[in-house]
Amino acid sequence: MKKQRPTALRLIVLYKCFVATLLFITAIAAIFVMKNHEELAEFSSSYLLSTKLFIVKWLVNKLLTIAPNSLKLSGIVAGVYALVTAIEAIGLWYEKEWAMLLVLGLVGISIPPEIFELIRGITVLKLLVFSINMAMFLYLLRHVIATKSRN
Repeated sequence: MKKQRPTALRLIVLYKCFVATLLFITAIAAIFVMKNHEELAEFSSSYLLSTKLFIVKWLVNKLLTIAPNSLKLSGIVAGVYALVTAIEAIGLWYEKEWAMLLVLGLVGISIPPEIFELIRGITVLKLLVFSINMAMFLYLLRHVIATKSRN
């Protein structure tokens, strides 16, 4: 008989997979920009960008202001964090206690800075991320406590 996972846990795993994917894309993009910094600079001054595609030109110019070493560090950090997030998702899928504790710790650490950011100014994205993280934290905390009390 196939074990049915709670809906909340499946949603958390999907969220973690989504975040891991975004982080992997960010890591690859940062490293790609770092490795192709000169070509990107040439591309930004090309006729194509001088006449059209304001958003692309704006983005390329923003990327060019970041030092290659910063891009490299950002890419590595994003890649490591993506890997940790993917491991969390796998552990949560198999309902491993270590994964729940890892997520509780990492999400718990992020809550005070998120509150600080909300105090500085509320945006829809900040509020959404904070709400998701609080719901995830409270659900997993309740789940871990319930599991411990059964044992």
